[in-house]
Amino acid sequence: MLRDPRTTRVTGDATAAIHRRTEDIAAEHDPERHRDEPVAEAYCWSNLTSGNGSRALWLLLLPFMVVNLAHWMRPGAAPGRTGAIRLYGLLVRLIALSLTVLLTAAACEVALDLVAWQCAGEPECSGRRSWLGFLSTEQGGWWSQPGRRLVVAALVPTALVALLWYLSNRTWSAYESQRPLAGAEPEQTEAAEAGTASGGPVVPPAVRPALGRPGFWYGRRLVARLRAAHTAAGVLTVAAAVGGAAARHDRTSDSPVPGILGGLLEGALVACGLVVVLVVCRRGRSERRLDNSLDRAVITFLPGAALVLLLLTAVHASWSRPGWVSDGALPGEVTFRVVTIGQGVLVIALAAVALRLYSRNPEPRTTLHGLGGPAVAMLACALGGVMTGGVAQRVADWLDGSGTPGMGRGSVIEGPPVLLSWQASVIPVLLLLLLVPVLTLIVRTARSARRMGPAVEAEYGEKRPDPERTRRIARMRATAALTDSAPRLLGALSGATLLLGAGAVAGSWATGQVPGLAMDGAAPFVESLAEAAQSTGSWMVGVGFILFVTWGRRAYRDVSARRTIGILWDVGTFWPRAAHPFAPPCYAERAVPDLSSRMSAWTQRTRGRLVISGHSQGSVLAASAVWQLPDATRHRVALLTYGSPIERLYGRWFPAYFGPVPLEGLHRSVHCWRNLWRATDPIGGPVRIEEGGRHEVDRGPLKDPLVYGRTPELPLPEPILGHSDYQADPVFAQERAALLERLDAVLPRQSDGEVQGSSGRSSG
Repeated sequence: MLRDPRTTRVTGDATAAIHRRTEDIAAEHDPERHRDEPVAEAYCWSNLTSGNGSRALWLLLLPFMVVNLAHWMRPGAAPGRTGAIRLYGLLVRLIALSLTVLLTAAACEVALDLVAWQCAGEPECSGRRSWLGFLSTEQGGWWSQPGRRLVVAALVPTALVALLWYLSNRTWSAYESQRPLAGAEPEQTEAAEAGTASGGPVVPPAVRPALGRPGFWYGRRLVARLRAAHTAAGVLTVAAAVGGAAARHDRTSDSPVPGILGGLLEGALVACGLVVVLVVCRRGRSERRLDNSLDRAVITFLPGAALVLLLLTAVHASWSRPGWVSDGALPGEVTFRVVTIGQGVLVIALAAVALRLYSRNPEPRTTLHGLGGPAVAMLACALGGVMTGGVAQRVADWLDGSGTPGMGRGSVIEGPPVLLSWQASVIPVLLLLLLVPVLTLIVRTARSARRMGPAVEAEYGEKRPDPERTRRIARMRATAALTDSAPRLLGALSGATLLLGAGAVAGSWATGQVPGLAMDGAAPFVESLAEAAQSTGSWMVGVGFILFVTWGRRAYRDVSARRTIGILWDVGTFWPRAAHPFAPPCYAERAVPDLSSRMSAWTQRTRGRLVISGHSQGSVLAASAVWQLPDATRHRVALLTYGSPIERLYGRWFPAYFGPVPLEGLHRSVHCWRNLWRATDPIGGPVRIEEGGRHEVDRGPLKDPLVYGRTPELPLPEPILGHSDYQADPVFAQERAALLERLDAVLPRQSDGEVQGSSGRSSG
């Protein structure tokens, strides 16, 4: 970023730090030397998203990250809509809780049902697996009773929950527990603001926006509470799977003691589960202040109580029951059906609340008329279902060998719940439905590129244009515009997923059989279509899961692959973990305080001028850091963004935080702001702030490439840069110099020993 191999770290650590050129390290003490050129600093934060090998495990957390995004996608609301805002956040947190239960239930399905109950209880299956010998009914050992087999298998989902807790706790200590620099100015608030964990409504520019509140980037208390609740939910799911099987058997046995104990344990599990739901529903943090307190009773006793119940359930299930035989499959069908229906109901309710919020304060550029959050929440549920179904299907096929679980064709075990087969069967149908809008976009893009050709040649004033060069530039511009079509595609995907998911639940509920068997006796075409959908869907889910695991393994070993995952995570992990504590950590809770603290400290110490410039995601960090500055400091700072998604992506998808009102307020609060963008950039775009009938902030679209063909100054063809290398454009240096000059017009000259100008650059 500094374009110099000789750099020195000014402040920070190996994770994120600010650097300068070595020759500029003492610039404040030699102002004459740097009077004509600004002193550049670089904030490097890449290790926050692509660090050590453990980051590969973040792939397991993809559904959690996506549902956390939905929490921040609520429409901007008019003041006074406190109840609707709180309800929106509550519904997303409940969807997030259902994903934890779903993932744990999938682990229970694999370990308890498929392995311990079905395979270990069937001599033909356990005989092929020597490692199942001590659980096999054929050997008749102490562990061969069904309840004891379930207790042993429960170690697997319990270890998964423990791993999620460990990852969340480790990152919580490194991110959310990093207290920002003290001494921030008090925040201006209105009585009508919500102040919930989901942030307040869009407020007038005179009032500090949500991202400028002192406690916004400090979610220590909320994440600790949610982590305790989700850990307890996972442990209770395991306990219910173990204890439920034993309790069902005891209700049909002659011995009253185990039945009474089982009933008491089931009641305790339900009571503890209700406490978990209450903790999730309760507000956990205040953004108006740095909330450094912790709910230690919840953090300590809720997971502890769940673990105690799991241990008691394990003891109860291990009680000797000589006549107990594991026949068929555990009733996991009911669990998955309840979770799936519950997720669908919650998503529909979330959509109703989002539409209500949007109708009160409609913004034309808001994604899907305010339904972006519900659509993304539906996508998170679909990802969770695909991951759980893929694991169960692959393990069942592996255990069954040459048979087909659930089809009755040489299968040894019954297989996973029927609902998972129905869900896998709708995947090919979903892909076929998406083929229509995808092909439409491809055709529209090709036509748009052809129409752009004459405009490209006219822009460059080329007398003898090269058709291939023209096509390449036009194609890049048309392809970059596809980003603006993503909301419609996501809306179609989420809507089709909801309808097909409802059909899968109805089909499994009505028939109780996998699609291939359910259509036996129907027309030959329908029967073959059902079997093809089932086999194709099962193959797709299985292959997808294998690719997922392979990618994670490669990322663990390969730094470049891990960095790629980090780039994909830039947007998803920008936001605090307000909905799901097991989501990847929020790097902005470290990066934003880093930047704002550096700007505040430097301007107070030197009374100098500062231009903070950011590229791509760095521009979002830069704007967020400027929002956190005290008013006096903010007026000494200019903002330069380039290739910025701050309006094109964030303004449309997160309107409550980056919509027109917050961005206009940011523009008025800083002394000056310029934004550079290109038509060939698929990520960056204009900010669209208008004052006096003209775009005050935006400059663009910049020429890309800089020249059309060969020139005496540039004899070789110039590349089409798209989203990269904005600093190579002469406009960048011009705008930076202009911003410094505009600052100089209102600020007093620096005294001796202070730097004349400084440019802090935040870039990924």
